[in-house]
Order: sequence, then structure tokens, then C-alpha cells
Amino acid sequence: MVVGASHAGAQLVTSLRQEGWSGEIVLVGDESVLPYQRPPLSKAYLAGKCSLTELAIRSQDFYLKQGIECLDACVEEIDRSARQVLLSTGDRLSYDALALCTGARPRRLRAAGTQLDGVHYLRRSSDVKRIREHAIPGRRAVIVGGGYIGLETAASLRALGLDVTVLEAADRVLERVTAPEVSAFFTRVHQHEGVDVRTSASVEALVGDHRVREAVLASGELVAADLVIIGVGIEPTTELAEAAGLAVDDGILIDAHARSSDPTIVAAGDCASQDMPRYGRRIRLESVPSAVEQAKVAAATICGKDKEVTAPPWFWSDQYDLKLQIAGLNTGYDDIVLSGDPTADRDFTCYYLRKGELIAADCVNRPRDFMTTKRMLGQGTAVDMATLKAKVAV
Repeated sequence: MVVGASHAGAQLVTSLRQEGWSGEIVLVGDESVLPYQRPPLSKAYLAGKCSLTELAIRSQDFYLKQGIECLDACVEEIDRSARQVLLSTGDRLSYDALALCTGARPRRLRAAGTQLDGVHYLRRSSDVKRIREHAIPGRRAVIVGGGYIGLETAASLRALGLDVTVLEAADRVLERVTAPEVSAFFTRVHQHEGVDVRTSASVEALVGDHRVREAVLASGELVAADLVIIGVGIEPTTELAEAAGLAVDDGILIDAHARSSDPTIVAAGDCASQDMPRYGRRIRLESVPSAVEQAKVAAATICGKDKEVTAPPWFWSDQYDLKLQIAGLNTGYDDIVLSGDPTADRDFTCYYLRKGELIAADCVNRPRDFMTTKRMLGQGTAVDMATLKAKVAV
């Protein structure tokens, strides 16, 4: 049984059949649609460039042909001793192996007024549907949070003709995940596209009668808003695992084989935290490629095969005509090398180094740099500062 119709869940049931699992497979999800791709929600789907059907990870025919039962329900309890789960429908289902792919949910903004009409979070297709109803050209949209979701949403709403303001509490956008040079680049691009980007702008309250009218900043400034979208991060959905007594610390703890602290239960995706020796710590990766990789390993583990999570993490973000591709994690970087000029160009690469060795790269409209870096990190190839600077100089 797989709990969570996420990217990880959809991949896991597919991989189970590929690995030779011949028994029953049940995929339990709490949305009334088949598993779909989530990254396009803040991009092409919000901008109206594709339908939800086009975002389906697999067709209904696939699940039928593979003998995979998709249930629209919530799992309310795991009884590990009886190897059963209790569904919101009241049914109890037995399992031989259990996979938790429960994903994550939006982190809530700690401010008054978030319950007002016109205030939204963006995580599910139903969220986008509600946002679209109010995304009318000429209206004023305020986005709280200058991370990837916030900036992607800003680009999509600009494409729809809205006036957009981004409010970021930190000193710069993308502060947690990029170098200052990359942050400055995206600020420049969004301002060029007509977005009002404000940093060090902490939201204290959202005000209005029944519908949101303004955002109140800590400085006392008021920012007019017909529509507010909050994108201040996500947090793993681990309550089910915690209640079942599994080890949890900012995610369900898994080993290299995707096993939780209960060897009969695996986990994958945004809800899972794995040890990553390359970076010297446990990390919960909010990444579709990582969710897919973990799911493949989890399926192999269920089928008694010896596979490990080894692929380096990678991510991407689409904004306007820009494709940012990120290879590796820049955690702990102490130096950067730039290829291209982010102050003037719309394509460049920012390489991150730690103690003189390459650990990650942000590649903007540079797919070749991305593939090269991803390959080197995957092979464990040590690239020092001198080698990298020689490469960039070519």
C-alpha cells in the first residue's frame, strides 16, 4: 500500500510493477484526481497554458492495466502491529508492505487576516483554480515570499496582466538558496518585467472587511491588494508517521534504501529526510527528481532488492523566458565562480565551491553547464578551483 498520490507515490506504484511485485497495489490519495505534476501549478497551469489532464503523471488506463487501485481517501491511522491502516471512510485495509509518500503542505503565515477572502496558498490544483477566479487583468496581486514559488507565481500573474508586488521578509529574494549575485539577477529581471520587488518587507497583517484589501508591513506601510498569495515555504506532512511511532525529525527518517525506522515501512518524497554523506548531514529534499529517485529505491527495497539513493539532487525553476537549472546543493559554500554576466545577460552559470571544490551550480539558460555539472557531481569527480576557472575561461 502506498499512502500519498504524489510524484513519489505515482513513481513508487509504477516501479513496484517494474521490479516484479505481482500482488495487489493500492494508492491512497486525498484528492479526487489522479496524481499530477505539481511544479507547473505555479507556472504553465496558473498562466492557463495547460490543463490538469495534461499534467497527469500517468493515465487512468495505465493504472487499470497495471492493476493499481487508486482510492480517494485519507489514512487516519497506521496499526503497525496488525499491519493495517484506517481510512477516513471507516475501512481498515491490511498491507504486506507500506510506503509513506505524504508530501508536504504550505507553511502558514503567522499574521492576522490570513482567513480573509482573496488570500491563498498554492500547493494543489484546487488552489490554482481559486486563484484563477480572481486573477483578472489590472487587479493588484501581492505575493508574500520571494522564494521559487513566489517568483514563479509573480511571473505567471504578470503574464495574465496583473499588477504584482512581491514582499520578501529577508534582505534579498532567494536568500536561503542562492548567492547574492543570483538574487540580484532575478530581482533585476522581475523589476524589468514590471514586478514591484520589496525586500526586508515583513507582513504583520492582512486587512479588509470580508475580502483582503491591504497588506500591513512591519514598517507601517500599507500595500494595496485585491489578491494575496502566500509562499513562505512548506513543511513535511509527518503526523501519521509520528503517531505510528516512526522516527521523525523534519521529515520521516530514512536510510539509503528508503527504509524508515520500521523496516517494513518505506518513505519517499518531500516527507522523507535522508542522510547525505556528500553534504555531511541529513537533508529533506523538496525536489521532484529526488522524490522519483527515492521512490524507485523504495520500490526495489519492498521487492527485496538492494538499491540505494545515490543520485545528486537537482532542481529547476521557470520564470518568463528563463530556465534555472540547479545541480547539487550549495550548502556551506565559501566561494563562487561566475560564467557570464548576471548584471547584464539573461544566461549565466554560478558555480559554488567549498574548500576549493565544486559542490553545486545555478545555471540560467545554460543547459550544457547544468548537464556537465550534474554528471561530474554524480560521478564524484573532484573539480578544484583552478580546473573550474580554466573551464569558465574557455
